[in-house]
Amino acid sequence: MPDASPPHDPYARWRFLRDVAVFQFKLALDNLRDFALVPVSLIAAAIDLVFNGEREGVLFYTVLKWGLHSEKIIDLYSVIERGDGPGHDFTIDAAIARLESVILREYEKGGTAAGVKDAVDHAIDQIRRESGATRGRARNALARAAGNMHRKLGTKPGSGDTPPMG
Repeated sequence: MPDASPPHDPYARWRFLRDVAVFQFKLALDNLRDFALVPVSLIAAAIDLVFNGEREGVLFYTVLKWGLHSEKIIDLYSVIERGDGPGHDFTIDAAIARLESVILREYEKGGTAAGVKDAVDHAIDQIRRESGATRGRARNALARAAGNMHRKLGTKPGSGDTPPMG
């Protein structure tokens, strides 16, 4: 009687260990993000309550949008989906997969440690260039939020003025 068990995957254990390590890394990032969002969201909500803006809660909802965007980038549970990759959007998974493939390719070519380092440096530079649009959108959103806060507080950016009381 033939064995009905699935064929043995020699890389299953290493893939599992990689998944555990990546999940722990993502958990740490997710927790740091949450830790930062608590005071930022409370401060934004307090400013929204005290100072009238163009609409109720504009700063608070901007913080929520940042949180949602970072949630998509971290993509904590993506290991369950195991698709062909996260697509064109920048995610932690895409960056890790790219770095892993560079290291593997260099190893298979018999590359030296210096060659692997150069290849990884090149891949990191490329990831940074590709994620520049995301970084630019975040920077622009932050600048808009700062401008809104200065308008609400009645101060000029960089002036060190205190808001008028009363």
